[in-house]
Amino acid sequence: MTNVFSLYSTLKDRISQHEARVTTVGLGYVGLPLALTVSEAGFCVTGLDLNTDRVAAINAGERVVSYFPENRVGDAVASGRFSASSDGAVLAEADVILICVPTPLSGEREPDLKYVTAAARTIAEWLRPGQLVILESTVWPGATATVLKPILEARGLRAGEDFFLAFSPEREDPGNEKYTTQTIPKIVGADDQRSRDLVDLFYSQFVTRTVPVSSLATAEAVKLAENSFRTVNIALVNEMKVAMEAMGVDVWEVVKAAATKPFGYMPFYPGPGIGGDCIPVSPVYLSWRARDVGSSMPIVDLARLNNDQAPDLLAGRVAIELGKTGKAIKDARILILGIAYKKDVEDTRESPALAILNRLEAMGAACDFHDPYFPVMPVTRDHPDLAGRCSVALTEGTVADYDAVLVATDHTNVDYAVVAQSASLILDTRNVFDAKGLSADRGKIVKV
Repeated sequence: MTNVFSLYSTLKDRISQHEARVTTVGLGYVGLPLALTVSEAGFCVTGLDLNTDRVAAINAGERVVSYFPENRVGDAVASGRFSASSDGAVLAEADVILICVPTPLSGEREPDLKYVTAAARTIAEWLRPGQLVILESTVWPGATATVLKPILEARGLRAGEDFFLAFSPEREDPGNEKYTTQTIPKIVGADDQRSRDLVDLFYSQFVTRTVPVSSLATAEAVKLAENSFRTVNIALVNEMKVAMEAMGVDVWEVVKAAATKPFGYMPFYPGPGIGGDCIPVSPVYLSWRARDVGSSMPIVDLARLNNDQAPDLLAGRVAIELGKTGKAIKDARILILGIAYKKDVEDTRESPALAILNRLEAMGAACDFHDPYFPVMPVTRDHPDLAGRCSVALTEGTVADYDAVLVATDHTNVDYAVVAQSASLILDTRNVFDAKGLSADRGKIVKV
């Protein structure tokens, strides 16, 4: 019989002394920053990823992610404390295993845990007594205990006795220079006290604050609550934008003024829709789980519908504004500024810009894009048919050739002055021209 206290004490000591070996499963926008942060705290870390090209690039010290400091990956590799691998055998040597894989939506817009279960099966092959397994991927409340745990226990080891199991939701905000992996408080939860103590101890070695909660399900629910809150408020401000425009009121000015209230209000800003792997996904997981247990979340569902319809509404608005200039949407040439889901990152997951592009072309328009982070359109999960298109140069001549320019993503490194000077019609979903104080014929700039 395994001595759980001995396993616990040994792992606790190894974590406290930074002798524990760590493996992150997944080296994407969550797993790679986490792996680097852990290694920078003095732990030996191996990142496991099936993408052999990415593994090779990381081991060569390439930057990989645009908003990282230039030498961050290279310095981590050179330190000898960090490396990447595509061989699952590295899991056998790990004391702490962090699962950071995608949890997207299925084609039916329901939770899809296929990457979590695949990772769990791989880990189960190498699982040994005394390891701590932590899931960071977004899941519905109860998933760690009912989906992940049975797979890990299939070979006879038991969570809380032979190995330790915890959940800590990722809170990454790609490109955010103020809040990083190290400075964002970390939620940690487990269903047994030893696992909870170990996960709390582990993260406390490299984050400024840990926030222990009573169970796996509570920790899972925290992430869904955070992003459902954002979903509802984004839907609300986009709805207000439409209503206030009909009233002759600028919603951007309203939000700016309302934000001066020091209590009871938090500013959210209009936009073309929601993107990334968190805000569009978390509310679906929460609502799905609510229905699964016989409850419902109609406000969240309505907000999701509102946000899902935003690209269609914007495409329709483009047609209306073009019509005012005497140009039909069919055969119109439209330039979309920005295809990333948010500014200053090379990430197109669930990007509303791509959805808008598809809608406009379905209406007969011819669309091009400009994005400094994407010289060539990558193969995207949601719109693979768009892959291979090239970003057009942003010059006075090229901009003038389009019937309209739609600002979908407000990247910093874009020459908006050229657009303001040369475009025939500008449809601004991000208020970027007012924010930059650009002078132009205001009649040709429409906030949408």
